[in-house]
Amino acid sequence: MVISVLVDMPAHSHRAGPLSYLSDQALAAGTLVRVPLGTRELLGVVWDDAAARANAAIGGPSEPACDPAKLRPVAAVMDLPPLSLNWRTLIDFAARYYQRSAGEVALAALPPQLRDLSVTQLGRRLNKPLPKKSKDSSISSSSSSSMSMSMSHIDSQDIPAGTDEPVDEVALSAEQSGAIAQFKAQKGPFLLFGATGSGKTEVFMHCTADLLAQSVDAQVLVMVPEINLTPQLEDRFRARFCPQYGTAVVVSMHSGMTPAQRLKSWLAAHSGAARIVLGTRMAVFASMPHLQLIIVDEEHDPSYKSHEGARYSARDLAVYRGRLEDARVMLGSATPSLESWHHSRPVADGGRYVRLLMPSRIGPHAVLPRVLRVDMNHQPRRCVISPPLLDAITQRIARSEQSLVFLNRRGYAPVLHCADCGWKSECTCCSAYRVFHKIDRSLRCHHCGATAPVPRACPACGNPDIAPMGRGTEQLEEHLAELLAAVTRPDGLPVRIVRIDADSTRHKGALESQLAQVHSGQVDVLVGTQMIAKGHDFRRITLVAAVNPDNALFSSDFRAPERLFGLLMQAAGRAGRDASMAGSSEMWVQTFYPTHPLFAALTRYDYPAFAQSQLAERQMATMPPFGFQALVRAEARTQEAAQFFLNHASTAAQALPDAPQRLARITLYPAVPMSIQRINYVERAQMLVESLSRTALQQFLADWQTVLHQSGSHPQCKGLIRWAIDVDPLLI
Repeated sequence: MVISVLVDMPAHSHRAGPLSYLSDQALAAGTLVRVPLGTRELLGVVWDDAAARANAAIGGPSEPACDPAKLRPVAAVMDLPPLSLNWRTLIDFAARYYQRSAGEVALAALPPQLRDLSVTQLGRRLNKPLPKKSKDSSISSSSSSSMSMSMSHIDSQDIPAGTDEPVDEVALSAEQSGAIAQFKAQKGPFLLFGATGSGKTEVFMHCTADLLAQSVDAQVLVMVPEINLTPQLEDRFRARFCPQYGTAVVVSMHSGMTPAQRLKSWLAAHSGAARIVLGTRMAVFASMPHLQLIIVDEEHDPSYKSHEGARYSARDLAVYRGRLEDARVMLGSATPSLESWHHSRPVADGGRYVRLLMPSRIGPHAVLPRVLRVDMNHQPRRCVISPPLLDAITQRIARSEQSLVFLNRRGYAPVLHCADCGWKSECTCCSAYRVFHKIDRSLRCHHCGATAPVPRACPACGNPDIAPMGRGTEQLEEHLAELLAAVTRPDGLPVRIVRIDADSTRHKGALESQLAQVHSGQVDVLVGTQMIAKGHDFRRITLVAAVNPDNALFSSDFRAPERLFGLLMQAAGRAGRDASMAGSSEMWVQTFYPTHPLFAALTRYDYPAFAQSQLAERQMATMPPFGFQALVRAEARTQEAAQFFLNHASTAAQALPDAPQRLARITLYPAVPMSIQRINYVERAQMLVESLSRTALQQFLADWQTVLHQSGSHPQCKGLIRWAIDVDPLLI
């Protein structure tokens, strides 16, 4: 019989849909198979082609019948339960909405090792000794009957039996209890708007505990934006649920895990053995047959948006998946995205989310840090750390308290330059500068990774006096060490300064080791980028300082103020999390524009007022969430070829059926170079597409795909490498 199979084929391929193969047995949709494609053998998913069914239902033309004699047979069938209908529907929706091929999305959602394993290799992995399981974490009999026997042999460590003893519950505040009561009484989706330190994580765990107690096979998906936030959250969930349900109840899914670990977690979730899955944006596609609750922590974070491959928003897909699975969805943040805040307005005004409020920190004496603005216009010229801020840090050291100083730029300096001839350390591969890293005396491009030693003299004029321009976290760490050289801790030892950024945490275990030092009190001053300014629970930090936040105030990106306000609010939340120290906690902002409305709102922690002003501006400009956008990006050997491809496709759109009516609702802007227009010798251009109607934009993009395919074959597009559509882009 002939079956349809999805394989990993990119959207710009002319073979992006399901492929036909022969099978000697009937295979259920969702079955994983290995199929030949050219000279390779790939993993595929047996697919019920929803598009073909829909086309037939409306009497549209059917696909031409395949000649079975020309089809190749399926090579092997993987001994795993089929992927569910809801999972396949999620993949179909994501592929259509984000203008990608279903095969590209589906196969990328599966563990890399699963895509590479043969049937024999998978069989060996599944036939490991059967782990012990607690009775509470066992899957239901109805579910287990549909599982193959081999799935009960998932590779796992020995798991101690669970206990029936209740887990100690944390006493809830009135605000937490109110939020949980609303969550139980209404259907959602929910936006949990809570101040940093208000106990949002405890609400997440309480709702999870209620769900697991109500159903013996219910599963919960908990998402965080970044890998470095996963260990802390995993520790809390394990401490709460493993004593009762066994260690197999919680698994993690993120790209920082080894391929074997990712496969093990995926199999546990797919079988139903793992009831709580913690992960980054990739976890939104986890196969969870009994999913009943989705939690998206720090839902505002741009890391939930993928910037390569299928450019999906995991937060938005989580909301869609909740509706699809009839599961509850809770988004949590102290600084929600403006889209989510807009959707959580009152129902009478068109709101779609239920807003849960927790404005206070936990504890009778817990208060948010006092925000202090330092006017850098009145500080010594070229001052990096103002004297008042330095004095405040010194006072914290004397009291055995910690300070956090963050600057969102790693390296020692963004660029080296020559004052005589104007030479700068430009990257030869990219239209960007190589960043000076003093620790290894290198110039490193943060876009293509090209590295070169620091020259002894200016390559252009020979001047030996080349100097760094600007500053990064390396220089800030060095400068603080100089300023605090004469200061000692109460025990007489020198001040300990630690830097945490992408450079200092490159090696495995480095981040965990450094965070452990901070939590144990060995560190006095913590210097880093935004990776430490959000999500972490630092109990001893009472002072947070933003050294140079002004750049985002005048960015051409309309989302820059939203990101800056969110980052500063999140950073402030790292201070005073211990109620006994909360009264002395402070957030210092060094700025040349202290009267800016953004900083005024920050001093009051008035996110609603900030959001209202930003939404008013966006409504006037019909920016999201009041308008809808997509970017078409092209990469080519020359900038001319990239821009010609986009402009030619724009002109060719006039030939689409009903073009005047369609284009009346669409705005196609001319092609322009991207902000970093060349990376690794590849030129990049983009074209913005806007509409006031999401439906109109989606219909246009779907029909425009054919035009884009055809435009790529134009003689003047020679050198075109690839193109992609980014729906709901975050960076323009």
